[in-house]
Amino acid sequence: MLNHVMIGSNDIEKSKTFYNAVLGVLGAGEPMVHVNDTGQTRLFYMHNGSTFSISEPINGQPAECANGMTIGFKCDSLEQVTELHDVAVANGGKSIEDPPGTRNGSMGPMNLCYFTDPDGHKMCGIHRPS
Repeated sequence: MLNHVMIGSNDIEKSKTFYNAVLGVLGAGEPMVHVNDTGQTRLFYMHNGSTFSISEPINGQPAECANGMTIGFKCDSLEQVTELHDVAVANGGKSIEDPPGTRNGSMGPMNLCYFTDPDGHKMCGIHRPS
């Protein structure tokens, strides 16, 4: 259904360092870096048919976080969920909500972690056991 997700950053180099480490846990490589015609830098991480992008805001205003928004990254196991969380925190992210682990919900058990990136965007690592 989705082609890509793009978030804003107030410090594109800090975001690049953070997401290189965090998305590296999932197997994503270095981003494609693009500077648009008006000078904003954008990072495009392409992996397994999805694109996650970070951009300096093109309107010149500070990047802001959306209240109620969470971006979830698919993980292969509880161990990868935990590693994603731990790498995020070690690289400037902040752990939020409960510690990484299994939660039972209306859609069955899921392995989850939640953290924010250096700009405050809420992220989730999720694995649905078969």
